[in-house]
Order: sequence, then C-alpha cells, then structure tokens
Amino acid sequence: METRGIGFRLAVHGLGSAVLAFLILPIFAVVPASFNHGTFIRIPPERWSLRWYGRFFADSEWLSSLATSLEVAAIATVLSVAIGTAAALGLARLGGQLRAALTGLIVAPMIVPVIVTAVSLYYVGRYWGLTGTLLGLAVAHVLMCLPFVVLNVGVSLRSLDPSWLRAAEGLGASPVRVFLTVTLPTILPGLFGGAVFSLITSFDEVVMSIFLAGVGAKTLPVKMWETVRLEFSPVLSVASCLLIVLTVALFALFRLASRREAS
Repeated sequence: METRGIGFRLAVHGLGSAVLAFLILPIFAVVPASFNHGTFIRIPPERWSLRWYGRFFADSEWLSSLATSLEVAAIATVLSVAIGTAAALGLARLGGQLRAALTGLIVAPMIVPVIVTAVSLYYVGRYWGLTGTLLGLAVAHVLMCLPFVVLNVGVSLRSLDPSWLRAAEGLGASPVRVFLTVTLPTILPGLFGGAVFSLITSFDEVVMSIFLAGVGAKTLPVKMWETVRLEFSPVLSVASCLLIVLTVALFALFRLASRREAS
C-alpha cells in the first residue's frame, strides 16, 4: 500500500510538472529568439548575435519606456505597500460581514475584467487631467497592486499574538513604538511579498497602461504593443527577455527571503 501511495504521488507530481512545462516553457522561446542576427525571428537562430540587444539599448524610445516602467512600478509599489498595510491593519480589527465586504471591495480589481477597470479609470483620469502622466499611471496601477499587499499582510497578521501588543502597551510603549517593534517585524514577510508581487504586476501591466499612457508616459509593455502593430522584429524578443528576467529575479528573491524567514 505504501509503495502504491508513493507511485501515485510520483505520477501526480510528474503530470503536474508536465502541465507546467507545457504552459511555461514556450514563454522562454523568446530567449533564443532575441539572439537572432537576421531581421526575421528563427528558433533556433541560424546565426547567433547581440545585434538586437545593441539596437534596444541604443534606441532612446525603448530606454525611455523601460525607465518609465521602472518609475511607475516603484511609485505604485510604495503607495500600495503604504495603503495596503494600513488597510490590512484596519481590516484585522473588524469582524463579520463588514470585514468581508471591505475585503471584497479591495480584491475586486482582481476579479473585474481589466478592460472594464481601464475604461473607468480613463474617464476619471481624463476628468482630473491625469491621463498620459506618470502619476496617473502609478495611481491606476495601485488598484491592481493593492490586493496583493492586503492579502499578504493579512496572512502575516494572523501569526501576530494580541497579547504581545498588550504587553508592549503595558510596558509603556507608544502606539508607534508598538508598531515598529512588534507589529512590523511580524508582518515583514507579508510586506515583502506584497511589494514583490506589486512590482511585478505594475511592471507587466499593459491593458490599463494602453488606456492611460501618453507620449510623456509610455511604459515598456505599451511600447511593445505598438511595435507589434507596426513591425515585428527581434528587438521585441529583447524587451520580452527583460520582462522575464525581472519577473524571475523578483520571484526568486521573494522565495529566498521566505525560506530565510522560515528557517
């Protein structure tokens, strides 16, 4: 019976790994595609070259789009972490239907189709003059990033014993000192996880950015979308590789930090 159980688990893990490989491995086809020398993408390349990497980093429009994506992602992450942490702390003090209703409201951007949210934000942003601005993009991305912070910090708050807070307050610590010395170290893994997922979400967002981006605020995914419509060259593979590298690096950093925290 034990041998059958081990065999069943191995079969399940093998099937799961095969499905994941089928879904994920095609994405990495852009890596060899970015090393093509010719103007047409061939996999594998007939001739390996860094030609398109040089083209990417020599083009001011691509570099400007990359810098805009990094700036928007940084601003959105900072705002999401600050607002999401405060929201998670507030939700932890609530209970019953009110907490469920507010949580559902915060998580709604993950459920509502992005195109619907983008159209709504375009109308609001145009009214307030935020369309086509860096700040407008960042604020819009906060809506998509906020649920990740609230959920991650909320999970971390479950491990916070209320008696620790009462003990710190009983010893004369101010609310700020209680937060910095007791609450913050406990929710730090959730903060870091929420920040990583916020950064990835903002950096990769394209639908909302297409509606709100302008000449002065064009992110890398928007630039890639415009290039696909006008021309198809291996420089798109270079931009895709940068997105993949950043996403994988941030996720690996998150996993490494989680393992250190667990140990």
